[in-house]
Amino acid sequence: MSLTATCSRSVMFIRRNTFYLRRTGLPFSTNVSPADKARAGSHKRWTRRQRKSAWTDGLSWEERLADAVTPLWRLSYEEQLELKQNNQQKILSELSGSLSADLRSDFTAPATAKPNFPVLSVLPSPVRDGYRNKSTFSVNRGVDGNPKTVGLYVGTGRQGNIVCVNADHLLNMPEKHKLVARCYQDFIRLSSLDPCLLFHTGGHWREITVRTNAQGHTMAIVYFHPQKLTAEEVAVHKEELVEYFTRGPGSACQLDSLFFQESTMTRCTHEESPYQLLHGQPHIYEEVLGFKFRISADAFFQVNQAAAQVLYNTVRDLCVPVTEEGASQSKTRGTLLDVCCGTGAIGIIASPRVDRVIGIELVEQAVRDATHNAALNNVENCEFLPGKAEVVLPALMTQLSFGAGVLTAVVNPSRAGLHPRVVRALRKQAAIHRLVYVSCKPDGEAMRNFRELCCAPDQEKKLAGQAFSPTLAVPVDMFPHTPHCELLLLFER
Repeated sequence: MSLTATCSRSVMFIRRNTFYLRRTGLPFSTNVSPADKARAGSHKRWTRRQRKSAWTDGLSWEERLADAVTPLWRLSYEEQLELKQNNQQKILSELSGSLSADLRSDFTAPATAKPNFPVLSVLPSPVRDGYRNKSTFSVNRGVDGNPKTVGLYVGTGRQGNIVCVNADHLLNMPEKHKLVARCYQDFIRLSSLDPCLLFHTGGHWREITVRTNAQGHTMAIVYFHPQKLTAEEVAVHKEELVEYFTRGPGSACQLDSLFFQESTMTRCTHEESPYQLLHGQPHIYEEVLGFKFRISADAFFQVNQAAAQVLYNTVRDLCVPVTEEGASQSKTRGTLLDVCCGTGAIGIIASPRVDRVIGIELVEQAVRDATHNAALNNVENCEFLPGKAEVVLPALMTQLSFGAGVLTAVVNPSRAGLHPRVVRALRKQAAIHRLVYVSCKPDGEAMRNFRELCCAPDQEKKLAGQAFSPTLAVPVDMFPHTPHCELLLLFER
């Protein structure tokens, strides 16, 4: 079934839902009747069906992409939250069982056990559709074989069955992102240059990233492989790109920033290959809990701004709870150590409650953004240190051993989790009595971190210091229509 034929039908009925497919990109309905819910059966049956449905005959390409990117789109939001709650309970039960086994000399504890600490209900996202403020669209062969198709992938490179499908129907994607993707597709189809599908086969036009804020300001970053083009030849195509998005059909996108990055690598930093500002402003800004944050082309920021407010407010309360004294609130003294601080959001938001904030971040541009954000918000008690946490933190801990007062840590690592040296340094610092771990994938490498924070001292692993204990878990739904959510885990000792 061709993409054109699929999209030409204004209404398509599929199992359990009405799917609206219009060229305007109107999303499909997720209204589920009671009768449909009864037919759907349990979440287990839904999950089994979901695993094998991606290539089932009869599914449109749009459905296949929705199943891959937003696999919970067929469920009501209440059902999604229930599924996520059960997943988090399972993960935390595994952690409890593991810690119980570690504490027993005979290792006869069950592999899983109910969490022996409170697990709050998943905090819902205030916005459920079109919530993404950052989307990256790939370029590859579409359903009709056109190699200049802009969208997201169905299939895998390993199996050799990748198809690039337009993302107009995805529920988590805002309309502005879809519009920019459609315009970019139109532009590269007009261009004389080929797309770069594989680096070694040539071609130039690669993916595009779209970033927006709550005010609707839009930044686009176009990635380009120069191959053997001269700088003068590349300049011609940059001018064509600017012309298209500022005075041509792409002007409908009303871009506030247009960046261009030439790279011969799949991913590279601003330092490795600078982001070239072709048009507009170098940054857009986002506001969270009354604080304003600058967003650079490659800066990390939570993908769901509305849910980020829920997340950061909860993190702040876990790190530095406010004590009520009559009608006033007293400030918690001490230092907040923000490991993997990104652009400084957590530390800056928590800064009014502590004496000092020290952030550590690997990406140098993010450190510059964090420093700028602190100044932008007139926050004077924050400092941000560039470098690998496993290198910076041990030396910093030695300094903090003298006169830091109350020391609280918050860690927000990538899916790879914390480096073992970071875990060792946190355990070894006796002044840390409270640690908040923010994890987007708690059943991955983070689980190893949890165990090492909580296990008995281990000379072989160089784990010294008193063990932490998990005392509270708070899941936050940052990603409606997907199985994922952010988990906040409070450790104390």
